Amino acid sequence: MCLGKLPDMQTEKISIIIPAYNVEKSIGKTIAGLHEWRERAEIIIISDGSSDQTAEVAERAGIRVIRHHHNKGYGAALKTGIRAASGDIIVMMDADGEHNATQISCLIDNFADNDMVVGARAKGSHFPLLRRPGKWLLGKVANYLAQTQIPDLNSGFRAFRKDVAKLFLHILPNGFSFTTTLTLALFKEGYNIGYVPIVTTPRFGSKSTVNPIRDGINTLMLIIRIVALFDPIKVFLPMSITLFLLGIVYWIGSGIFRYASHVEPAFHIPTGAMLVMVSSVIVFMFGILADQVSAIRREKYE
Repeated sequence: MCLGKLPDMQTEKISIIIPAYNVEKSIGKTIAGLHEWRERAEIIIISDGSSDQTAEVAERAGIRVIRHHHNKGYGAALKTGIRAASGDIIVMMDADGEHNATQISCLIDNFADNDMVVGARAKGSHFPLLRRPGKWLLGKVANYLAQTQIPDLNSGFRAFRKDVAKLFLHILPNGFSFTTTLTLALFKEGYNIGYVPIVTTPRFGSKSTVNPIRDGINTLMLIIRIVALFDPIKVFLPMSITLFLLGIVYWIGSGIFRYASHVEPAFHIPTGAMLVMVSSVIVFMFGILADQVSAIRREKYE
């Protein structure tokens, strides 16, 4: 349970980065919640092309602000913050009031043997109803790829080692799937990830941007992307085996029909069955090729 006590961090510096886009009504409250950390950590707010007074409110509060001249995306803002941060440990949180800064200590306290600690949204946390089906489906795909149960795949409240995150910046997207991709990247490369329960609250001062059609398409594209990036063979191989078995069933079924109908030759391989079995081989070879490309893309920069 998160008690909100401040951890004793003597050797590692902490940087708190907050991506912000048109949140002038909530950013002040978010900054106020960080008052216990202002002397203990570096705080950076990335105004991602905000057209309101987000940056000005943060600057008046004495917080370092980095401005994007146009909206580049959630992931792009986090990348900017990671590159600019001087801390050994990066804490990321949202600017809309969903995350409670008193729970940052929970992330840090659980850092001993982990490379990343994620705040997993527990029962009672606010989560938009329209996003739940996509989150459930994405979670199932991620669990299959990671071969483990992931408590919270895309929580935006987490802490991680800067040097580890920088190894994967070249594959992390500029959009909303930054956290999902980072989680899977660390799982697939064997890093230790810890989870602590947190409770999120409804956003303050800004309306939800959920669009069922747009977000549904984005979720589908994200699933395809993470499959192709992290473990394509796990998808191509079952597909290849299924096609091959369908070809065999088609061949046998056709043979039985021809035999019962006294058509010669009874067990001649139908063209359709041959095409399906050849397709299974092609899909398998594509899977091997995609797996090699995936491994090259995930290579760490030295």
